[in-house]
Amino acid sequence: MKKFSTYLLVMFMIVFWILRIIITLASQLGKSFMGIVPMNETFEIVILFATLACVVLIAKRKLTGSLLYIVLHAIYFGSDVTNKLGMLARNEQLTLAQSTEFMFSMIGIILPLAVLLDLLLDKNRKLNPKDKKTDWFYQNEQFDRKLDDRADKNNYRTM
Repeated sequence: MKKFSTYLLVMFMIVFWILRIIITLASQLGKSFMGIVPMNETFEIVILFATLACVVLIAKRKLTGSLLYIVLHAIYFGSDVTNKLGMLARNEQLTLAQSTEFMFSMIGIILPLAVLLDLLLDKNRKLNPKDKKTDWFYQNEQFDRKLDDRADKNNYRTM
């Protein structure tokens, strides 16, 4: 993770993941968190565990983590977003719980898109990876040793 935007997106991913854990736990205890209940508790739990792997892969700047993250969230939250948008298109009123679910579902779609765009727009992800711990030495030619004719060119052997 070299960019500030990646740090922010990973932090938002973790916060959203913690909120989804709270929502799932509240549902398991028979309560609702701000009126939100999981659409499918089993798939929600699978997504929560898969998100852990996605966070690690995204922190390592791997495109597969971002693609897995967007596919899982699009499958889970996409149907809810289309249903709520259909209700709004028919001029139906959403209740407070439905509006909150719609807001969380939109975050569940927008966040993976932002992560994917962040990884795709990063030109230095594969072309020029930099490591500040060693580049100061290896990429500075002023510290290279110049050999002259007096340089010791013997190959010493130890017995």
